[in-house]
Amino acid sequence: MVKVIGIRFQTGGKLYFFDPGETQPNISEKVLVETSRGFELGEVIMPVREVSESSIVAPLKTVIRIATEEDLKHDRENKEKEKEAFRICQEKIAANKLEMKLVRVEIGFDNNKILFYFTANGRVDFRALVKDLAAVFKTRIELRQIGVRDEARMIGGLGPCGRRICCDAFLDDFEPVSIKMAKEQKLSLNPTKISGVCGRLMCCLKYEEEQYEGIRKRMPKVGKEFQTPEGTATVIEQNILKECVACRLCHGDTSEIKEYSLDELTNLGIAKPYVQEESSKGSANDQGKVIACNEEANLPSEKSKEDSEGKTEKTAECNAFTAKECEQDQRNADLEMPCVNEPSTDESDGKAELTPGKTVDTKPMQSNEKAKAKETSKVTQGQRADLWRAALEKAIAAAKSKT
Repeated sequence: MVKVIGIRFQTGGKLYFFDPGETQPNISEKVLVETSRGFELGEVIMPVREVSESSIVAPLKTVIRIATEEDLKHDRENKEKEKEAFRICQEKIAANKLEMKLVRVEIGFDNNKILFYFTANGRVDFRALVKDLAAVFKTRIELRQIGVRDEARMIGGLGPCGRRICCDAFLDDFEPVSIKMAKEQKLSLNPTKISGVCGRLMCCLKYEEEQYEGIRKRMPKVGKEFQTPEGTATVIEQNILKECVACRLCHGDTSEIKEYSLDELTNLGIAKPYVQEESSKGSANDQGKVIACNEEANLPSEKSKEDSEGKTEKTAECNAFTAKECEQDQRNADLEMPCVNEPSTDESDGKAELTPGKTVDTKPMQSNEKAKAKETSKVTQGQRADLWRAALEKAIAAAKSKT
């Protein structure tokens, strides 16, 4: 386990882990850290806690210090400079007649780089723009093209639900959303109703998709017929939110519509029962160890897989050959296999029944029971091998005589 602290640099951005070191900052407090882009001020989102080493990317960088008044003042000055840089960049874009939309400007805490975010329909040749901006700001300039979803996150806004858009509020990363999710939830496929402010499918379509899929798998499909105490029912509609299905019940020449809940269908044996996943206990590291051990125990190695596949193929060939020989043996001759009756012991009376009506006391034979069983099995195997060998020779001789 490693002690970490969670820090976020943008509203709605990703959460990054850092080594708190000797500092103990509180939630919503500003701290100064070193990143790949230089020194930056971040906001503490998660207090100091212990996490497993597998959930972090080593090595962790250490928090330099809790932000002082001078650091906060310097950050406010950079925010004012960003507004001025935004205006100048827009003028340069218009002067160079570039088809691009400036979204955001970020100035590093140590003022060694200015980052410009923009959107465009295709590739843009902004080499002349970079030269103009470098001549004005006298520092390193970097332009980065982003997508419409990142643009919506940076600008912010209100969604169709009237609340703050999810990507700006709490989403750490974007998950893929497909039109199939809207169909599963029986939503209107009108693009204006299922699209967000970014013009893409709303991220909230992903939130309940797993629940919809789980309930739909338990329900009988539309058109399925099943027997109920009231008669034969045919599924005509599924209601995922109410967790019930509408069925048509036939009573002779008449019919009626009736709803059955999932619990009723489960009792009738039509719907699949709900299986709750077992809540895992222990730390994340322990879980990883358990999974690894289970995988090692259940999954054979590559060599064992090859051996097992080879044995399976050989067994199949032997079975096919044996089947053919048995057919020839049955056609040519009837073999009589001698049966060796093994005594079945009964511990209650200490006697074994060899033939009907005859019993033998088995108590004095208990010491030699294992040895006799081995000898009997050896004799049986030897007799069977001789019989099969003789049958095989007879079949080969018959085949040669025919040819």
